Amino acid sequence: MSTKLFAEAFLIERLEERKQNGLFRKLSQTKDLVDFSSNDYLGLARCKELGQQLQKAVNLYPDAILGSTGSRLLSGNSEFAEKLEQDIAAFHGMEAALLFNSGYSANLALFSSLARRGDTIIMDEMIHASVIDGSRMGLGKRLKFKHNNLESLEEKLKVATGICYVAVESLYSMDGDQAPLSAIQYLCSTYNALLIVDEAHAFGAFGKGLVAQNGLSNQIFATLFTFGKALGAHGAAVTGSLLLRNYLINFARPFIYSTAMPFAQLLHIRLAYKYLQDHEELPLLLKKKIRLFQEQLSPITHIQTMEGPVQSILIPGQTAVRKASLELEALNIKVYPIVSPTVAPGTERLRICLHTYNTDQEIEQLCQFLQHTLHI
Repeated sequence: MSTKLFAEAFLIERLEERKQNGLFRKLSQTKDLVDFSSNDYLGLARCKELGQQLQKAVNLYPDAILGSTGSRLLSGNSEFAEKLEQDIAAFHGMEAALLFNSGYSANLALFSSLARRGDTIIMDEMIHASVIDGSRMGLGKRLKFKHNNLESLEEKLKVATGICYVAVESLYSMDGDQAPLSAIQYLCSTYNALLIVDEAHAFGAFGKGLVAQNGLSNQIFATLFTFGKALGAHGAAVTGSLLLRNYLINFARPFIYSTAMPFAQLLHIRLAYKYLQDHEELPLLLKKKIRLFQEQLSPITHIQTMEGPVQSILIPGQTAVRKASLELEALNIKVYPIVSPTVAPGTERLRICLHTYNTDQEIEQLCQFLQHTLHI
């Protein structure tokens, strides 16, 4: 058998294994369905007013080119990008910021470059895959603590060696719950560890984010903000000290070797930040939608609703949760079933995302379905 045939046989075998286990993934489109699945919490990705502002703003820069032409360290840097970073840092109450092409690449850059041999990265067991992958690329020791469990975290802090970094999300993307940031930061301070917080799903939905809401902006070693969720754009920024920014520019391979963002993307980020600042009512409107969802499901006592836009409804078993998703699709509602390996077997769930543009009627219809399904 040729090398190509041998490789193809391996690929076929792995894909067939996934199909047999009910884990085969494929792309789909959801344009005509009521959206309870996307991360566009504030509706900025589909905001016509913001889109018109972007179109007008592009005309103000007739000399801007379409591509960035190279990495930031070669031909891809600009005064516009550096000013945007300064404004992002100021908005979040940080000393400096560094832009990345995505939240995934930002976490990959941060966690692959920080820890040396003998150092330790302690992460919540529910942390995003990008943190796990980044830490695997680095040289430090990796430890996990039980989700949002302070005792488990302290156990790991006691055995950490070298410089210790603790990684958490402020708002978790699968369960929708919040990290006890103040208590975690207190433990980090007690054990001389450095806290890194991923604000991907909290930024925008909770204004400037949960780090700011907890008054911790000046106590966190690094905070990551992504723009593909509530901001409705693309890209991410790592914020922290100027020293950290300079270190990442010199040692973070995903930054050094990636083509920089094009001008249009930078402009979109700037306008989206301004739109968020000018429309402080948006997080309040989202909170109102979340409250309606909570009220509708309050009769189901065994369901714990969350304070953020991500609501996780456990329906154990791949068959059962996929069936619920298909039944919702028949009602013109899109909610994705989440199965392993994204979540542990037995914790399959419907991941519901609430948005400012979901009507009260749509939320009530969704909740009526859930009440019927969960009571059976």
